[in-house]
Amino acid sequence: MGNRTAFSYTHFWEVASKGAALNSPEDRNQAFSFIREHTDTASFADKWESAWRTHWKKTGFTPYELPPSDSPTASEREFLMETRTLDGERGRLTRIMSEFEHGFRSLHQLGPAVTVFGSARFKPDHPYYELGRLVGRKLAESGFAVLTGGGPGIMEAANRGAHEAGGQSYGLNIVLPHEQKPNPYVEQSVEFHYFFVRKVMLVKYSCAYIVLPGGLGTLDELFEAATLLQCGKVGPFPLVLVGHEFWRGMRDFLLFMVEQGVFGTEEVGFARITDSADEAVKLVIRSLPSAIKDRLHPIQARAI
Repeated sequence: MGNRTAFSYTHFWEVASKGAALNSPEDRNQAFSFIREHTDTASFADKWESAWRTHWKKTGFTPYELPPSDSPTASEREFLMETRTLDGERGRLTRIMSEFEHGFRSLHQLGPAVTVFGSARFKPDHPYYELGRLVGRKLAESGFAVLTGGGPGIMEAANRGAHEAGGQSYGLNIVLPHEQKPNPYVEQSVEFHYFFVRKVMLVKYSCAYIVLPGGLGTLDELFEAATLLQCGKVGPFPLVLVGHEFWRGMRDFLLFMVEQGVFGTEEVGFARITDSADEAVKLVIRSLPSAIKDRLHPIQARAI
């Protein structure tokens, strides 16, 4: 995003921390105060906005559908838009229903399964990739099918761990403009065009969710699962965060939100963050109802 070192969060964090680990709450609060002082400015916001606009000019514009207009002055405004029609909406509804049916038919015999969320950007030599691989392996050894978004990075790592252990490994791949391809470690790949249909499948067929470090897509999936758990639409199932250094800032912010009264600590199960794949899986098993645990069939993992 433009000149990242000029205004990035990481830059300010490095300056504020002076290279220290900042393990104590007092040190972290002091660092956050420094960051707020330098980022709560119009200059910082302007630079970020400029970088954002530059990025989206390069990536292009996705047409937005508008209802038909009789105004003669609307043609120029709607040059990059598409006109919304009932026939078009019926066609979209048919495609959505078909995609749901495809997902249901492909996954209805799956389970018990655990969905692993995480970034597509971590390479095999990254510690988070290896952590995801261990999570997938431990889940497979415990008798779970491993379900991911089917792409590279953490998704590939979890599928790889399950595959190498001899367990079930499934990927729900999203069709993107840059053509995300299914990773080579899935036993079955199910492709989706609509993100929301894919998210339904990732949540519906799992009895727990393990979330490794990731970006906006991972946060979207994390809070989708958290909201459904909070509202009693699924579960209660365990939601485990893996990667203490990565997630503790978010946990601090959630505690701030608790202090503001928007939800209670008992509604969101993020208190436990672990760096251990083994502990993450043990937390899942410990939190599950006996009816689900009775369906697990642990396996003797293959040697790597």
